[in-house]
Amino acid sequence: MAIKYIPYFPEPIEGQAILDNFSRTLKYKGNLDVQEKLKRGMPFYEVETIEVVGENPNNNMVIRGECLSACAYLKDQGIKVDLVYIDPPFASGADYAKKVYIRKNPKVAEAIFQAEQELDMDELKDFEEKMYGDVWNKEDYLNWMYENLMAIKSIMSETASIYVHIDWHIGHYVKILMDEIFGEDKFINEIIWHYGTYVGQTTKNFPRKHDTILFYANGEETTFNMLRDGMLENDANYKRWKKYFNNRNQVTGANYPKDDSKFSGYVTRFINENNREPSTDDDIILSIDGKLVDSVWEIQSVNPMSKERTDNEYATQKPEELLERIINASSNSNMIVADFFGGSGVTAAVANKLNRKFIHCDVGINSIQVTRDRLVADKAEFTVKEIKDGVSLYRNPVQTMDKMKSIIQGLRNEDSLDEYWEGAVQDSKDGMIPIYTPNLTDSTTKLLDIPMMNEIIHKAIPDLPDGVKKVIVYYIDITDIDEIEKFIAEDDSTDIQIELRDLKELLDDMIVEDVVEFDVKEIQEKLFKEYKVTINNITSDRVIQRIEEYNAKKYAQSLKGTNKKYTPITISEDGLETIEYVSLDCTNADGIWHSDSEIKIDGKTSHIIVNGKKKKEFWDGSIKSEKKPLRLKVRNICGDETIILINEDE
Repeated sequence: MAIKYIPYFPEPIEGQAILDNFSRTLKYKGNLDVQEKLKRGMPFYEVETIEVVGENPNNNMVIRGECLSACAYLKDQGIKVDLVYIDPPFASGADYAKKVYIRKNPKVAEAIFQAEQELDMDELKDFEEKMYGDVWNKEDYLNWMYENLMAIKSIMSETASIYVHIDWHIGHYVKILMDEIFGEDKFINEIIWHYGTYVGQTTKNFPRKHDTILFYANGEETTFNMLRDGMLENDANYKRWKKYFNNRNQVTGANYPKDDSKFSGYVTRFINENNREPSTDDDIILSIDGKLVDSVWEIQSVNPMSKERTDNEYATQKPEELLERIINASSNSNMIVADFFGGSGVTAAVANKLNRKFIHCDVGINSIQVTRDRLVADKAEFTVKEIKDGVSLYRNPVQTMDKMKSIIQGLRNEDSLDEYWEGAVQDSKDGMIPIYTPNLTDSTTKLLDIPMMNEIIHKAIPDLPDGVKKVIVYYIDITDIDEIEKFIAEDDSTDIQIELRDLKELLDDMIVEDVVEFDVKEIQEKLFKEYKVTINNITSDRVIQRIEEYNAKKYAQSLKGTNKKYTPITISEDGLETIEYVSLDCTNADGIWHSDSEIKIDGKTSHIIVNGKKKKEFWDGSIKSEKKPLRLKVRNICGDETIILINEDE
């Protein structure tokens, strides 16, 4: 249950309801429900610090939780952001999955290494894992977007700007929402991102090869830097200018380099275009040769073999060059850049490289893990936080819902029920009992309040088949259970019994931790001692189940003749190839995790990444630390993490 509710924007004045005079331009089903939620405020939940990487003086954050909950937390902390980029679902009707690679078993990998054989990419064993769904009806999507955009606006600074990345599916509606929330006069640009990927054959339409990015200001003034093509930091002129400005800070007045007359031309052009002399490092990029960047951006998408491509292969991963352009244009050094649908972490990674502060937010644990590892490799400092809002019950909302369906005892599909109901269970006394569960991919259904209960009673229950005596309504969060039960009791429109159940209680025992066997030894390494933790065996019921499901699916397809003969994925007795990441905490025996030593095994090459440094070596099943380890963390290839306290006798 939410601890409290944080007002959106504007703040309530003299006891009047928030947005009392608010009117909507775009009318569709659910408008009034959203307005009621805006009046109530953003739900604020307990926020737990999971890990701190480095000293983190800039208060950089990687947050697991929904956009709405994260904004409530930021506003409660008084944090304002200077630039927002979001790449939310596009209502495309697609389900997205990631590839999960089986790592090479350390023993097998060592044999390959000794024989100097190269890994064959075609022989890599992998299966798919659901990441998130992008299947919405139009009204639900727009309600969800509206509430999230209002939450984001509430934590933007007066000079902040926002870039919303969309495509042809629903973008025209989102443009109207943006006009309503930020104002038509705050619209700055519609940016066309054209990506030159393979076109293929199309017979009914022109190939769709662009996305749209809507660029809005929050206030009357906003940070904006003109950009020119070819302003990359490896540009020779850029480097000379940076050196020049560093020296110029130590002298008075214009001190143009005498060894190159071109520089005076740069300065003259800058003065003519900006009505002032260049004075900061951020002005350097405005002085480089090249045409001004316009609103059509030709930037290649991230190809499968790119170095940027994350290990978990986010299908919708955006190129760093795209974010470099946005961040350079609409922020300056030390400003805060936020992404509330952070995915593979490209926004946070680029912001860090460009000396900006960053906030990465995503509801999926895979996003948090991928971004965390990516930032560690970049030597970034940040804090990992988790919002205890009940949505992050499992790996991500899609997988939570799939798991939920399997653990509601007796739940089955029922043709006589509409899509409002998850299914039904049979009871010897009450007969068929319809089951309602919130859609965890749509945060607008997460909270059971009076409007939601009213909708169930007056819209969903009247359409039930004759003879239904009872329904069960599961909830993730609830405003006030006594208030809801009183509302149900006082409503005389139905005789059907309504039973409320907390979904969290059902899911509490859903996650079974992996069983890890290991030993710890103190070893002498030349002039100093080290501790070596060797993992001898891991048993992951979760991974085994996923592999069995995948094997069964592929085998069935091969029987139908759709695939060639399928060779099933198998796991060795020790299971070490199912490990993606190991870490040792030599600082804290409980509470916040401090990674004093860590190894990640690359999914495609099985080479190790030790404390963020890539090595062309295979993992031998062990990890070392200079200090005595207190805890061991093991992450399997599906992303489940198990933390084990290391006892004195181990």
